[in-house]
Amino acid sequence: MNDDLLELTPDRERELIEQIRSLRRQIDTELSQVIIGQKDVVRQLLVSLLAGGHCLITGAPGLAKTLLVKSIAQLFDLKFNRIQFTPDLMPADITGTEVLEEDSAGHREMRFIPGPIFANVLLADEINRTPPKTQSALLEAMQEHQVTAAGRRYVLEEPFFVLATQNPIEMEGTYPLPEAQLDRFMFNVMIDYLPEDDEVTVVQRTTSRNPHRIQPMFSGSIVREFHQVVQRVPIADEVVRYAVRLASASRPGQPGAPPFVNDLVSWGAGLRAGQFLVLGGKALALLEGRPFVSTKDIQALAHPVLRHRILPNYRAEAEGVSVDVMIDRLLAAVEHPRQEAVA
Repeated sequence: MNDDLLELTPDRERELIEQIRSLRRQIDTELSQVIIGQKDVVRQLLVSLLAGGHCLITGAPGLAKTLLVKSIAQLFDLKFNRIQFTPDLMPADITGTEVLEEDSAGHREMRFIPGPIFANVLLADEINRTPPKTQSALLEAMQEHQVTAAGRRYVLEEPFFVLATQNPIEMEGTYPLPEAQLDRFMFNVMIDYLPEDDEVTVVQRTTSRNPHRIQPMFSGSIVREFHQVVQRVPIADEVVRYAVRLASASRPGQPGAPPFVNDLVSWGAGLRAGQFLVLGGKALALLEGRPFVSTKDIQALAHPVLRHRILPNYRAEAEGVSVDVMIDRLLAAVEHPRQEAVA
């Protein structure tokens, strides 16, 4: 990746920044033809894609999670595959399998048939409907962007995103995702029921006309360049330190952890939380047309970055204290830079 970063000239970087800024309104216009409301959810999804991160979307059935992901994917002229996770799904159904083939001369050899994971955008629909053994088939792909089958390594085409949906864990017939896999998702985005006016609009649109088809705006090569531009967005050391303190303050027993963390948290956020807060802050600043990252960018992304990385203990559950409430208290407890500075 470092070599690619050197190849991005300053003129090309400025051109890409202007392209993102000019297309922001067009993106909102296109998505509003299909997605009603959910502006924060859409923004968080766009931030994760600009930053090159995977995204988990959590919500009850019937909230258009799948439609949302498919609509976002249509903005990008990329190969899109969908996997419907079920209890009987096997790892090979995701990554691919080897078959024995015989040619006309009678020679036999094993040939690898790629699975649906070989795409640029993978929709893992209802990922928590399948047991952890199959869920873990995504781990290597999400982290290393490769698949290992029968001892051979198969590199996935870039860019590669996993956009997964899941129903709330407490619903019947679901399996909690392993913590190691949860940590590889940049965001856990919560999607909730729409206000009444928005819901009326959805019902009217979906019962009176054919669905609007979103026009692609980005190619795969441009998306890779966007990732490079995001990494170059300036951020002050004080803001980076604030992101790190915010993540470390969620860990019980650590210096600087607020008393409520020691009382209510079994396990806090790891190193990836700080990395994703900073990387997401850079993408958010770029998406909103600002030249550097502020503490407000970090705070705006604290909930989607931290909510799947903080594990409440039995006392928190007994007292009805949710993870989102803990994050609110963390934001209030951790001191942030008083003045914004540019790196």
